[in-house]
Amino acid sequence: MQNIIQKFEKKQIIKKIPKLRTGYYIEVKLFIFEGNKKKIQIFKGIIIAIKNRGLNSSFTVRKITYNEGVERVFQTYSPIIYKINIINYGYAKKSKLYYLRNIKSKNINIF
Repeated sequence: MQNIIQKFEKKQIIKKIPKLRTGYYIEVKLFIFEGNKKKIQIFKGIIIAIKNRGLNSSFTVRKITYNEGVERVFQTYSPIIYKINIINYGYAKKSKLYYLRNIKSKNINIF
């Protein structure tokens, strides 16, 4: 039974995405649907967590806008993701960077 599920998931994973790690500063371009229009929205931030679960993989991106922290969880193989660009490679020793939630300023030095 699991073999059938794994074969099905391999067929669904066709999107080419870059190799992501925590600490990377990335730009995610998304499709936003307003009525019958299709627009692209950009979300820039630092990857603070990655969950690798095959087709159900996800990553969490955090950014600070107007002195307020905003986090968003993206499904890696979601059809609404248009493109993922890596802006800056950050080096993080931890796999989950949840301590960045307590930092209030824009100057986050993990690079």
